[in-house]
Amino acid sequence: MCTCHLTRRGLLAGTTGVVTTAAVARFEPAAAGQSRTETFTGTFTGVDTPDWHYLPVEVPRGVREIEVSYAYEKTDTGLGFSANVIDIGIFDPSGHDLGDASGFRGWSGGARDRFRISRRRATPGYLPGPITPGTWHVALGPFAVVPPGVDYEVSVTLHFGRDRGRFVPKPAPRRVRGTGPGWYRGDCHLHTVHSDGRHTQRSLLALAREAGLDFLGSTEHNTSSAQLTWGRHVPDDFLVIPGEEVTTRAGHWLALGLPAGTWIDWRYRPEDDALTTFTERVRGVGGMAVTAHPFAPGPGSTWGFDPTYAAMDAVEIWNGPWTLDDQVAVAAWHALLVAGGYVPVMGNSDSHHEGQAVGLPQTVVRASSLSTPAVLRGLRGGHSWIAESSAVDLTLEARLGDRTAGCGDALDAAPTDLVDVRLTVTGAPGCLAQVLGPVAPLAGATTDSDGAAEVSVQVPAALAPFVRAEVRRLDGAPVLNPLEGVPGLAMVAMTNPVFLGSAPGS
Repeated sequence: MCTCHLTRRGLLAGTTGVVTTAAVARFEPAAAGQSRTETFTGTFTGVDTPDWHYLPVEVPRGVREIEVSYAYEKTDTGLGFSANVIDIGIFDPSGHDLGDASGFRGWSGGARDRFRISRRRATPGYLPGPITPGTWHVALGPFAVVPPGVDYEVSVTLHFGRDRGRFVPKPAPRRVRGTGPGWYRGDCHLHTVHSDGRHTQRSLLALAREAGLDFLGSTEHNTSSAQLTWGRHVPDDFLVIPGEEVTTRAGHWLALGLPAGTWIDWRYRPEDDALTTFTERVRGVGGMAVTAHPFAPGPGSTWGFDPTYAAMDAVEIWNGPWTLDDQVAVAAWHALLVAGGYVPVMGNSDSHHEGQAVGLPQTVVRASSLSTPAVLRGLRGGHSWIAESSAVDLTLEARLGDRTAGCGDALDAAPTDLVDVRLTVTGAPGCLAQVLGPVAPLAGATTDSDGAAEVSVQVPAALAPFVRAEVRRLDGAPVLNPLEGVPGLAMVAMTNPVFLGSAPGS
């Protein structure tokens, strides 16, 4: 029988946009083997609803495990997303303020209705470790809440006793031994059961191998839990890059190359002026920050921060099967290039389950070895291109005398120089391969029945500060770009630019 109690500030307590019947849950100590439960109830009204709401739980000594469950009724909008969603996570007594990584103990968003944490194990998405006495906070994230709002019920159960075991992390190695310079294929935006995916880590690795990949990026939503266990699954000849998809309410970004166990906060909007703080934190530990699906439709998914990506190291220009938002993203990125701005691009599948193909698309990067530092250097430098599958191969080079430059490189040609540009493509039947300059395509060719094409063109450096390549499928219905009103055939491959003169900012 539960003997714990809730202290209340009157009958109702809450802030603007939320009403709850409980202020703090306090639990009295209990004997080993006993469990005690208390329940919070409340309503997010849909008017001035806060992004985050915290339920304090006073945890006494002697607790072996914390168990949390919750319930609410989301609303199906019929538009491909739900309204009245409530995400959930938890922080321990070390703190729950913005950036308090030491207090973070897990997040599952809306993917689970319950979780458990003990010293030696935890539900995926959550971090095992000591159940420290003090004030824990169950974090609720109401999302797309509309009047009259949504009711919730959160139950917290403490299980008393001693947990004699402890969790032993086993992160993935940061390099594959015996590898050297080359082009490596990877997909750096993937989800497993550690957030809202249905892949296990082992099944995801199998699909990545089937897709012809050499590496993958582990990017669970707002949690670091998967980073601690990849070493139990990854084979010696494959690279897993630890990361996180930082899912803010105004756009998502990928923190890639984090030291295992590193957590990056997501609880801010553009008006909080906090994005740079966290992208710099990622770079400070050797990682990189990538804007994810910047024009993806749906609440919270579209990039609402600086449209020039000034705080970012790269932008995910192509996310999953080619759709209209990818076309819009490419057009916006090209306009940025023409204006003299530059951020490298990459493509990833964002796969959550077997119905979303891993490696569609994938990024092919030039790296000095198959290692996390080398792959990230290649991606940051734009020494990469994007393909719909491992069947597609491509080379784009600019040549002047005995000097050559590839993707992300600068040829340092003088304005009076005439540069030889060559594009070769294989594995792309029924496609149009083009070399593009700032204003228009400079040359192109259709691929033959084997999927091969070669395009050669001489380009005056004064007229084209950069060239880049696209391979698009000629068959099938075109995707229209509403920004330009011109046809945008489905993409099969595209490159980062080759700069004929100097690189922007140099």
